[in-house]
Amino acid sequence: MIGSSLFAIGTAPGFTMLCSADAANLLCFMGSWFFTSAALVQLLLSRPSMSRSRNMPSIRAEYLSSAIQLFGTLNFNLSTGAALWAQRASARRLFVWWPDAAGSAAFLLSAALGIVAVSLTVGLVRAKSRLWLAASTSMIGSIAFGASAAGAFITRAGGTEDAQLAQAGTFVGALCFLVAARLRLPKRFSPRVARI
Repeated sequence: MIGSSLFAIGTAPGFTMLCSADAANLLCFMGSWFFTSAALVQLLLSRPSMSRSRNMPSIRAEYLSSAIQLFGTLNFNLSTGAALWAQRASARRLFVWWPDAAGSAAFLLSAALGIVAVSLTVGLVRAKSRLWLAASTSMIGSIAFGASAAGAFITRAGGTEDAQLAQAGTFVGALCFLVAARLRLPKRFSPRVARI
């Protein structure tokens, strides 16, 4: 949730005008490390074991989804870090855009496998299931990150293909990942409301 929040703040409409592009890039770089640590924890928790062998296809899909997501987050670490220092168009394309595109593709594949894993566990469409809602919201976020990567393509002149799409896609994707992370938290008991 922290990583998603940092990405959302850094790409919120008007943030770069209020602060700067460097501040936005720094927030995204910091957020990418929270994404990576969460992906690593998810990978370790989803590791197949004999005690969890009842629904093995679901567990394998979950583990593969987690491994691919971790690969994607590592690419985002590289792309957001390079965005802080890469100035030349060739360096920005190589160290910012390519890892961003690879990370976005990995997130799409990971989200698809996440939907498979959840569907094998709770059913194909279960709108009342927090797991199903989280997986579906992650897929929407991954699509938004993919659109962002398409917009962020670095042209030969060194500009961004579609800066508005790049920013909006990252912002929407971050909000989706924030909601999905919240849905994955254990359900808490709400205090009872006294009726008068």
